Amino acid sequence: MRLPGPDYPAPAKLNLFLHVVGRRPDGYHLLQSVFTLIDHCDRLRFRVREDGIVARVNDVPGVPAEEDLVVRAAAALKAATGTPLGVDIEIDKRIPMGGGLGGGSSDAATTLIALDRLWATSVGQARLATLGASLGADVPFFLFGRNAWVEGIGERLHPIEIPLRWYAILAPPQAVATRLVFAAPELTRNTEALKMEDFSARLDDSRLRNDLEPVVVSRYPAVGEHLAWLARHGRARMTGSGGCVFAPFATREAADRVMEALPEGMKGFIARGLDDHPLREVGL
Repeated sequence: MRLPGPDYPAPAKLNLFLHVVGRRPDGYHLLQSVFTLIDHCDRLRFRVREDGIVARVNDVPGVPAEEDLVVRAAAALKAATGTPLGVDIEIDKRIPMGGGLGGGSSDAATTLIALDRLWATSVGQARLATLGASLGADVPFFLFGRNAWVEGIGERLHPIEIPLRWYAILAPPQAVATRLVFAAPELTRNTEALKMEDFSARLDDSRLRNDLEPVVVSRYPAVGEHLAWLARHGRARMTGSGGCVFAPFATREAADRVMEALPEGMKGFIARGLDDHPLREVGL
Protein backbone atom coordinates (compact mmCIF):
# COMPACT_ATOMS: atom_id res chain seq x y z
CA MET A 1 0.00 0.00 0.00
CA ARG A 2 1.31 3.42 -0.89
CA LEU A 3 -0.23 6.43 0.78
CA PRO A 4 -0.81 9.58 -1.27
CA GLY A 5 1.06 12.75 -0.53
CA PRO A 6 4.68 13.80 -0.09
CA ASP A 7 7.56 11.73 1.26
CA TYR A 8 9.10 12.96 4.51
CA PRO A 9 12.81 12.07 4.85
CA ALA A 10 14.29 10.56 7.99
CA PRO A 11 18.09 10.72 7.62
CA ALA A 12 20.57 8.36 9.23
CA LYS A 13 23.46 9.53 11.40
CA LEU A 14 27.04 8.50 12.07
CA ASN A 15 29.00 8.76 15.31
CA LEU A 16 32.34 10.20 14.24
CA PHE A 17 33.58 8.99 17.61
CA LEU A 18 31.90 7.66 20.77
CA HIS A 19 33.56 7.81 24.18
CA VAL A 20 32.02 6.46 27.38
CA VAL A 21 33.22 8.88 30.06
CA GLY A 22 31.26 7.68 33.08
CA ARG A 23 28.12 6.14 34.48
CA ARG A 24 25.35 7.68 36.54
CA PRO A 25 24.03 6.07 39.73
CA ASP A 26 20.85 5.12 37.85
CA GLY A 27 22.90 3.06 35.40
CA TYR A 28 22.76 5.40 32.41
CA HIS A 29 26.10 5.86 30.66
CA LEU A 30 27.63 9.30 30.17
CA LEU A 31 28.86 9.81 26.63
CA GLN A 32 30.73 12.18 24.41
CA SER A 33 30.24 11.98 20.68
CA VAL A 34 29.83 13.89 17.47
CA PHE A 35 26.74 13.01 15.45
CA THR A 36 26.70 13.87 11.78
CA LEU A 37 23.66 13.57 9.54
CA ILE A 38 24.01 11.72 6.23
CA ASP A 39 21.84 11.71 3.13
CA HIS A 40 20.83 8.04 3.41
CA CYS A 41 17.20 8.27 4.49
CA ASP A 42 14.10 6.31 5.35
CA ARG A 43 11.01 7.82 3.71
CA LEU A 44 7.71 8.27 5.55
CA ARG A 45 4.23 9.12 4.32
CA PHE A 46 1.26 10.22 6.42
CA ARG A 47 -2.50 10.37 5.90
CA VAL A 48 -4.51 12.21 8.53
CA ARG A 49 -7.53 10.33 9.88
CA GLU A 50 -10.62 11.90 11.42
CA ASP A 51 -11.39 8.91 13.68
CA GLY A 52 -8.40 9.36 16.01
CA ILE A 53 -6.77 6.01 15.16
CA VAL A 54 -2.98 5.83 14.84
CA ALA A 55 -1.93 2.99 12.52
CA ARG A 56 1.14 1.84 10.64
CA VAL A 57 -0.16 0.55 7.31
CA ASN A 58 2.80 -1.52 6.07
CA ASP A 59 4.90 -4.31 7.51
CA VAL A 60 8.40 -3.65 8.81
CA PRO A 61 10.18 -6.98 9.31
CA GLY A 62 11.10 -7.57 12.94
CA VAL A 63 9.23 -4.53 14.26
CA PRO A 64 5.64 -5.07 15.44
CA ALA A 65 3.50 -2.00 14.82
CA GLU A 66 2.74 -1.50 18.51
CA GLU A 67 6.49 -1.37 19.29
CA ASP A 68 7.43 0.87 16.36
CA LEU A 69 8.80 4.26 17.45
CA VAL A 70 6.74 6.02 14.77
CA VAL A 71 3.51 4.70 16.29
CA ARG A 72 4.71 5.55 19.78
CA ALA A 73 5.76 9.03 18.64
CA ALA A 74 2.37 9.71 17.07
CA ALA A 75 0.60 8.43 20.18
CA ALA A 76 2.80 10.60 22.41
CA LEU A 77 2.05 13.75 20.41
CA LYS A 78 -1.65 12.92 20.35
CA ALA A 79 -1.73 12.41 24.12
CA ALA A 80 0.27 15.58 24.80
CA THR A 81 -1.93 17.80 22.67
CA GLY A 82 -5.35 16.18 22.98
CA THR A 83 -5.94 16.32 19.24
CA PRO A 84 -8.89 14.22 18.10
CA LEU A 85 -7.10 13.38 14.84
CA GLY A 86 -5.33 10.16 13.95
CA VAL A 87 -2.99 9.10 11.20
CA ASP A 88 -1.97 6.29 8.88
CA ILE A 89 1.81 5.97 8.63
CA GLU A 90 3.79 4.23 5.89
CA ILE A 91 7.55 3.66 6.22
CA ASP A 92 9.93 2.90 3.40
CA LYS A 93 12.85 1.42 5.38
CA ARG A 94 16.21 2.04 3.76
CA ILE A 95 18.40 2.50 6.84
CA PRO A 96 19.73 -0.85 8.13
CA MET A 97 18.14 -1.81 11.43
CA GLY A 98 20.32 -2.60 14.42
CA GLY A 99 23.24 -0.87 12.73
CA GLY A 100 23.89 2.14 14.95
CA LEU A 101 22.63 4.55 12.30
CA GLY A 102 19.68 5.83 14.33
CA GLY A 103 16.97 4.84 11.85
CA GLY A 104 14.21 4.20 14.37
CA SER A 105 14.96 7.40 16.27
CA SER A 106 15.08 9.40 13.05
CA ASP A 107 11.74 7.95 11.95
CA ALA A 108 10.24 8.99 15.29
CA ALA A 109 11.61 12.53 14.97
CA THR A 110 10.28 12.90 11.43
CA THR A 111 6.90 11.65 12.65
CA LEU A 112 6.80 14.29 15.40
CA ILE A 113 7.86 17.07 13.03
CA ALA A 114 5.41 16.09 10.28
CA LEU A 115 2.41 15.48 12.53
CA ASP A 116 2.93 18.69 14.47
CA ARG A 117 2.30 20.39 11.13
CA LEU A 118 -0.33 18.04 9.65
CA TRP A 119 -2.36 18.00 12.87
CA ALA A 120 -1.79 21.76 13.36
CA THR A 121 -0.81 21.15 16.97
CA SER A 122 2.01 23.76 16.85
CA VAL A 123 3.84 22.26 19.82
CA GLY A 124 7.18 23.85 19.00
CA GLN A 125 10.71 22.49 19.04
CA ALA A 126 11.33 22.57 22.80
CA ARG A 127 8.25 20.52 23.64
CA LEU A 128 8.86 18.16 20.75
CA ALA A 129 12.37 17.58 22.11
CA THR A 130 10.90 16.64 25.50
CA LEU A 131 8.53 14.20 23.84
CA GLY A 132 11.39 12.85 21.74
CA ALA A 133 13.60 12.23 24.76
CA SER A 134 10.87 10.04 26.26
CA LEU A 135 11.04 7.83 23.15
CA GLY A 136 14.80 7.35 22.81
CA ALA A 137 18.14 9.00 23.52
CA ASP A 138 18.86 9.80 19.85
CA VAL A 139 15.47 11.32 19.00
CA PRO A 140 16.33 14.83 20.33
CA PHE A 141 19.34 14.97 18.00
CA PHE A 142 17.21 14.43 14.91
CA LEU A 143 14.77 17.07 16.17
CA PHE A 144 17.74 19.40 16.79
CA GLY A 145 18.33 19.13 13.06
CA ARG A 146 22.04 19.91 12.86
CA ASN A 147 25.36 18.15 13.29
CA ALA A 148 26.09 18.15 16.98
CA TRP A 149 28.59 17.70 19.75
CA VAL A 150 26.74 15.39 22.13
CA GLU A 151 27.22 14.91 25.87
CA GLY A 152 25.43 13.53 28.90
CA ILE A 153 23.15 10.63 28.00
CA GLY A 154 22.55 12.25 24.63
CA GLU A 155 20.46 15.20 25.77
CA ARG A 156 23.14 17.93 25.68
CA LEU A 157 23.56 19.08 22.09
CA HIS A 158 25.72 21.84 20.65
CA PRO A 159 25.98 22.66 16.94
CA ILE A 160 29.31 21.85 15.35
CA GLU A 161 30.73 22.38 11.88
CA ILE A 162 31.83 19.23 10.04
CA PRO A 163 33.81 19.44 6.78
CA LEU A 164 32.09 17.84 3.81
CA ARG A 165 32.84 14.14 3.73
CA TRP A 166 31.68 11.14 1.74
CA TYR A 167 31.30 7.94 3.70
CA ALA A 168 31.66 4.32 2.65
CA ILE A 169 29.32 2.45 5.00
CA LEU A 170 29.20 -1.33 5.36
CA ALA A 171 26.24 -3.15 6.90
CA PRO A 172 27.15 -6.54 8.43
CA PRO A 173 24.30 -9.07 8.44
CA GLN A 174 23.96 -8.95 12.23
CA ALA A 175 21.70 -6.64 14.26
CA VAL A 176 23.50 -5.61 17.44
CA ALA A 177 21.64 -5.57 20.77
CA THR A 178 22.50 -2.17 22.27
CA ARG A 179 21.54 -3.08 25.83
CA LEU A 180 23.85 -6.08 25.85
CA VAL A 181 26.75 -3.96 24.62
CA PHE A 182 26.34 -1.34 27.34
CA ALA A 183 25.96 -4.07 29.97
CA ALA A 184 29.19 -5.83 28.98
CA PRO A 185 31.54 -6.09 31.97
CA GLU A 186 34.62 -5.36 29.84
CA LEU A 187 33.25 -2.06 28.51
CA THR A 188 35.52 0.79 29.58
CA ARG A 189 33.61 3.64 31.18
CA ASN A 190 36.37 6.06 32.12
CA THR A 191 37.63 7.61 28.89
CA GLU A 192 39.04 11.07 29.52
CA ALA A 193 36.51 13.75 28.62
CA LEU A 194 37.31 16.06 25.73
CA LYS A 195 36.34 19.63 25.02
CA MET A 196 34.51 20.48 21.80
CA GLU A 197 37.49 22.48 20.58
CA ASP A 198 39.69 19.40 21.11
CA PHE A 199 37.60 17.52 18.58
CA SER A 200 37.69 20.34 16.05
CA ALA A 201 41.46 20.47 16.27
CA ARG A 202 41.82 16.67 16.05
CA LEU A 203 39.12 15.90 13.51
CA ASP A 204 41.17 13.21 11.77
CA ASP A 205 43.04 12.07 14.89
CA SER A 206 43.21 8.28 15.23
CA ARG A 207 43.04 8.67 19.02
CA LEU A 208 39.34 9.38 18.65
CA ARG A 209 37.56 6.04 18.79
CA ASN A 210 34.34 4.19 19.51
CA ASP A 211 34.59 2.68 23.01
CA LEU A 212 31.84 0.20 22.17
CA GLU A 213 33.69 -1.21 19.17
CA PRO A 214 35.86 -3.83 20.96
CA VAL A 215 32.82 -5.18 22.81
CA VAL A 216 30.78 -5.54 19.61
CA VAL A 217 33.63 -7.04 17.60
CA SER A 218 34.20 -9.69 20.28
CA ARG A 219 30.55 -10.73 20.20
CA TYR A 220 29.65 -10.25 16.54
CA PRO A 221 32.38 -11.71 14.29
CA ALA A 222 30.84 -10.33 11.10
CA VAL A 223 31.24 -6.79 12.41
CA GLY A 224 34.93 -7.45 13.00
CA GLU A 225 35.36 -8.87 9.52
CA HIS A 226 33.72 -5.87 7.86
CA LEU A 227 35.69 -3.45 10.02
CA ALA A 228 39.00 -5.15 9.24
CA TRP A 229 38.33 -5.09 5.50
CA LEU A 230 37.33 -1.43 5.50
CA ALA A 231 40.34 -0.50 7.64
CA ARG A 232 42.58 -1.60 4.76
CA HIS A 233 41.04 1.13 2.62
CA GLY A 234 40.49 4.02 5.04
CA ARG A 235 40.17 5.20 8.63
CA ALA A 236 37.42 2.77 9.59
CA ARG A 237 35.26 2.95 12.70
CA MET A 238 32.01 1.50 13.97
CA THR A 239 29.07 3.86 14.40
CA GLY A 240 26.97 3.96 17.55
CA SER A 241 26.52 0.57 19.18
CA GLY A 242 27.03 -1.10 15.79
CA GLY A 243 27.11 -3.03 13.75
CA CYS A 244 27.53 -0.70 10.72
CA VAL A 245 31.08 0.48 10.07
CA PHE A 246 32.23 3.44 8.00
CA ALA A 247 35.23 5.29 6.64
CA PRO A 248 35.29 8.97 5.61
CA PHE A 249 36.66 10.24 2.31
CA ALA A 250 37.19 13.71 0.91
CA THR A 251 35.59 12.91 -2.46
CA ARG A 252 32.81 10.76 -3.86
CA GLU A 253 35.29 9.21 -6.25
CA ALA A 254 37.48 7.93 -3.41
CA ALA A 255 34.47 6.36 -1.69
CA ASP A 256 33.35 4.85 -5.00
CA ARG A 257 36.69 3.11 -5.45
CA VAL A 258 36.36 1.44 -2.08
CA MET A 259 32.82 0.24 -2.76
CA GLU A 260 33.82 -1.09 -6.17
CA ALA A 261 36.36 -3.32 -4.42
CA LEU A 262 33.80 -4.66 -1.92
CA PRO A 263 34.07 -8.46 -1.70
CA GLU A 264 31.14 -10.64 -2.67
CA GLY A 265 28.94 -11.22 0.34
CA MET A 266 29.53 -7.79 1.87
CA LYS A 267 26.94 -5.06 1.44
CA GLY A 268 27.20 -1.35 1.83
CA PHE A 269 26.42 2.07 0.41
CA ILE A 270 27.87 5.54 0.01
CA ALA A 271 26.42 8.56 1.78
CA ARG A 272 27.24 12.26 1.81
CA GLY A 273 27.43 14.19 5.04
CA LEU A 274 24.77 16.83 5.63
CA ASP A 275 24.92 20.11 7.55
CA ASP A 276 21.20 20.17 8.33
CA HIS A 277 18.23 17.86 8.53
CA PRO A 278 16.39 17.84 5.18
CA LEU A 279 13.16 18.98 6.87
CA ARG A 280 14.99 21.89 8.43
CA GLU A 281 16.00 22.99 4.95
CA VAL A 282 12.36 23.17 3.81
CA GLY A 283 11.18 24.96 6.92
CA LEU A 284 9.51 22.10 8.81
